Amino acid sequence: MAEDIAKAVARRRTFAIIAHPDAGKTTLTEKLLLFGGAIQLAGEVKAKKDKIQTRSDWMKIERERGISVVTSVMTFEYGDNVFNLLDTPGHEDFADDTYRTLSAVDSAVMVIDAARGIEPRTLKLFEVCRMRDIPIVTFVNKMDRDARDTFEILDEIEQKLALDTAPITWPIGQGKTFAGTYHLAENAVRRGDDEKERTPVHGPDSNRAAGLLPDNDRPAFIEELELAREACRPFDLEAFRQGHLTPVYFGSALRNYGVRDLIEALGAYGPSPRAQEADSRKVEATEEKMTSFVFKIQANMDPNHRDRIAFVRVCSGTLQRGMKAKLVRTGKPISLSAPQFFFARSRITADEAYAGDVVGIPNHGTLRIGDTLTEGEEILFRGVPNFAPEILRRVRLGDAMKAKKLKEALQQMAEEGVVQLFQPEDGSPAIVGVVGALQIDVLKERLNVEYTLPVDFEVARFSVCRWIDADDKADLHRFIESHRGDIARDLDDDPVFLAQHEFSLNYEAERWKAIRFAAVKDYQVRDKAA
Repeated sequence: MAEDIAKAVARRRTFAIIAHPDAGKTTLTEKLLLFGGAIQLAGEVKAKKDKIQTRSDWMKIERERGISVVTSVMTFEYGDNVFNLLDTPGHEDFADDTYRTLSAVDSAVMVIDAARGIEPRTLKLFEVCRMRDIPIVTFVNKMDRDARDTFEILDEIEQKLALDTAPITWPIGQGKTFAGTYHLAENAVRRGDDEKERTPVHGPDSNRAAGLLPDNDRPAFIEELELAREACRPFDLEAFRQGHLTPVYFGSALRNYGVRDLIEALGAYGPSPRAQEADSRKVEATEEKMTSFVFKIQANMDPNHRDRIAFVRVCSGTLQRGMKAKLVRTGKPISLSAPQFFFARSRITADEAYAGDVVGIPNHGTLRIGDTLTEGEEILFRGVPNFAPEILRRVRLGDAMKAKKLKEALQQMAEEGVVQLFQPEDGSPAIVGVVGALQIDVLKERLNVEYTLPVDFEVARFSVCRWIDADDKADLHRFIESHRGDIARDLDDDPVFLAQHEFSLNYEAERWKAIRFAAVKDYQVRDKAA
């Protein structure tokens, strides 16, 4: 059994795609799925009777705005590897969802627009990857359009990210003359992704490489390629795995250039599932006992059924259909009767899943983000935090008769992580909190479409929210009693302090030295007797 687990783990590659909006992340995702056989036609959703083809952006608001607003989970095979691809939201308003997703991956693909280079959102996402020591493969996209100088792009990556670069492929031309990629180490050309194999050449000035370019562009390409061989760092697998160096690939996802190079790199260089830090020890991926954690909840993926899926990253052992696992938060067993693999919106039953795999567990609110599942061991995986919202709003419902339905819907949205829900201690209406304004639009649409609850929002008198705690619970109790109108409870019944502005928060922090005001709340085990 241990040998079987080791072989299965070695085949897994679990990665996320990170990028600034409009860098081509969703297009790249769909082209990767094409190679894995998960979809038949990138960018389209075609329904034939009750058969729906897979597409990574499946929500209406995503299709209308051309952005990803939820994390899509997709499992597919290519070559000898099993890939678990997590397509994260690119928009900064969904940073909390992206941060949680990055806790479940072993590597990441950073997509960069060849004309724009490193953009602000790319920089922020990279910093999260660096904090988690996540190795990064860089894909410079849109080489078929006007692009910056190739060396300039590499220099910017090194300067802004403090990350060494090692170009593996080199673009043959750019813009209208872009004709394929040249593999520096193999001395071979691939004109497009339709070519499964690279064609060896005798040198950069051969008819196969420079010959793909117009006559007047050939000398510059040959000179550039010779300079790249001399000036650029060679690829170092150990430095990549440690997060110090990124291999760089060039291409155009839209026109099918360079994607095959990228997926082959993930198979060859991408790390297999790594050991995961728990509260009491490090859990190795090849251990026989199953452990896993929930990093995302998604409801109503199937509009015909009120389904509720907890996305689980398997950390060790074998998760088998029908097995019983221990939910550490409550200490109670939970039956894993129908775990599922996902191809975006399509799904199949998962009979077995190994470390690195991401499976969906259907449930009715039993599982929450941050939960740990084991075969009995009392451990807790950390690193799935809640971030203090930056926008606080009260929900205004036109039909008072639907108040109970709204309460249930907001509870489910909060459990899913779409919003955070705060119930004031003074009995006033609930307050929802989000990181970015676009989350409010998503909440409004989903309440209307999925729950038939048309709502509006009004500004709350608070703008700052912090979780509060103290070493001496008597101090915490005194603070809560003296600020009853400014205290609310979150989904876990933990107390939060609501302030009108930063000045009020700082003022109270100065007066109450014993109270901790936290902008991030890590997952905690609740009282199992509760």
